[in-house]
Amino acid sequence: MDFRMKVSMKKIIMGVMACFGLGQAALAESIPDFKNMLRAAEQGDPEAQLSIGAMYANGQGISQDNRLAVQWFRKAAEQENAKAQFNLGVMYQLGQGVGQDYVQAAEWYRKAAEQGDTGAQNNLGMLYQNGQGVSQDYAQAAEWFYRAANQENTDAQLNLGMLYANGQGVSKDYEQALKWFRRAAGHGDAVGQYNLGVAYANGEGVHQDYIQAIGWYRKAAEQGNADAQYNLGDMYASGEGVRQDYVEAIEWYRKAAEQGDAKAQFNLGVMYLQGQGVRQDYVQAAQWLRKAAEQGNAKAQYNLGVMYANGQGVYKDDAQAVRWYHKAAEQDVAQAQFNLGIMYDQGKGVRQDDVQAVHWYRKAAEQGYAEAQYNFGVMYANGEGVRQNYKIAKEWFGKACQNGLQQGCEAYRHLDGTEF
Repeated sequence: MDFRMKVSMKKIIMGVMACFGLGQAALAESIPDFKNMLRAAEQGDPEAQLSIGAMYANGQGISQDNRLAVQWFRKAAEQENAKAQFNLGVMYQLGQGVGQDYVQAAEWYRKAAEQGDTGAQNNLGMLYQNGQGVSQDYAQAAEWFYRAANQENTDAQLNLGMLYANGQGVSKDYEQALKWFRRAAGHGDAVGQYNLGVAYANGEGVHQDYIQAIGWYRKAAEQGNADAQYNLGDMYASGEGVRQDYVEAIEWYRKAAEQGDAKAQFNLGVMYLQGQGVRQDYVQAAQWLRKAAEQGNAKAQYNLGVMYANGQGVYKDDAQAVRWYHKAAEQDVAQAQFNLGIMYDQGKGVRQDDVQAVHWYRKAAEQGYAEAQYNFGVMYANGEGVRQNYKIAKEWFGKACQNGLQQGCEAYRHLDGTEF
């Protein structure tokens, strides 16, 4: 099962309400209220300037105008208003209302961070982690994440946990990583819950416990976390920590697949292809495999190629089969390389080309694919696409034989005249 440690993309606080600090009351402000607020802002009230900037940024009661939002944030920021300094940093980081400028973003985040603004502390930590606007410095990133995390900023808790998990800027320490993931999860954060599931599934920082993993994945999955939905589907499919249940696996794979998770789309396609947890349906299989294949999933590309070659769920189309085999073959899927060799060898869906056939047989053969090793040997034995060479042919027949292919053993004996 492909578990990954992962942190939320919420590392940069981009949500409008989070960025600009307006509560629900601001949403109901009328035009007279805006005029009163504007009058106060023009008289130099920093809170009013902050609010006017947020109203322009959010398009609340007035037309959205990021350029004017920046102007008002700057006026308040220059009066040391920490929220305005943070918001101005966000605008520079995202290039909204101003040209994108990480140096300026870092400068304004630092001003707000030094006043204790946790969003700014987290975002400044991210700039240090990524080397944006400042020299990359994981130790500085850890310091700023720690300041925010200690004030219960969940994004910072996740980010600090990741630094401990990866040993970046701090000593690698899964127990510390789990401490911070757990604190984020305690706030109901789905990524924190997902990361705890990963830790329990892999036994990192805790004793491996599939039941605990299932519990944390479920919490995150029910909040819509696609990675957790995928992993939960995997655990139901494999029966790890739970009774094997293909119907339940399908349900969670589908939820992740509908969010665009390529691995879930691939697994869902395979289950339709094999009729596991659902009635076998080649059309549905092809549809889900295509979605994954178009995202670059190599196994899906190979399987979609097979479906085109066989006319399963799609009209039989050798040219399309070649197209998808090629994509998967370029990602080193040995079966796809072998099948592509066959297509070139037989001129199916592509002009017959022994040289290309040899090229793809070789790639699959070098990965230990027995059928490709045999065919590669045949090409040398017959001098097709290469200069005839019985010694090399025999070598590859022998490899195919060692990998359990009877044809390879027979061909080896034929050339050698002895038992292999």
